[in-house]
Amino acid sequence: MKKVLITGASSGIGKNIAETLANSGFQVIKTARRKINNQSGYFSADLSDIENVKILYNSIKSSYGSIDILINNAGEYLYSPIDLMKEEDIKRIFNLNFLSHYYLTSLFVSDMKKNKFGRIINISSISGVLGEANASLYSASKSAFYGFSKALALELAQYNITVNSISPGWVDTPLTQEALNKEEKEETLDIIPQKRFVEPVEISNLVKYLISDEAKGITGQNINLCAGLTCGC
Repeated sequence: MKKVLITGASSGIGKNIAETLANSGFQVIKTARRKINNQSGYFSADLSDIENVKILYNSIKSSYGSIDILINNAGEYLYSPIDLMKEEDIKRIFNLNFLSHYYLTSLFVSDMKKNKFGRIINISSISGVLGEANASLYSASKSAFYGFSKALALELAQYNITVNSISPGWVDTPLTQEALNKEEKEETLDIIPQKRFVEPVEISNLVKYLISDEAKGITGQNINLCAGLTCGC
């Protein structure tokens, strides 16, 4: 049974990925900032503090040994003009959205190399592909996954380890529904070619495919799952 670690797994996209893979026979290990008591295979960790990455790694290593698949999903969105950005926000967002995942990957990849098997999926965003006004920090933190995924895919290809990123557009999660009022939702749907939000299960099923043997030849790629928002880019 393949062991999967998913960050940001307590809600939204991460929670759906965890449920999909657990139902597909994977042993799922979850981590998120939220504290959940007495849940097997769940580790609470605030990854915006880089010091917690090593603590999380040691806890998982002690309980489960090596992992086969790493899904780097944890992240936070921040909407703010650049000149109003606070220093603590810059550090927190970039740490959580990218640096923690870089560090976590660096710790787990040694066992993947020894085992000659690994799958690494980085959940990015179309904001990192297209850019987004008043979300330059979020866009920058997500676009960092592209260079990372491509370079790491080249570095690890000889070890039967694949590295890919997925860039969702607007996803139909409770957070999205809470963030948009009726008028904003209608305006957003109007600019999406398919006139709909992406369903979380679409992302989960793509993850499931990319970590399968059928997709072993796909590495170093970014896939925009955005209902057509990036068409023409």
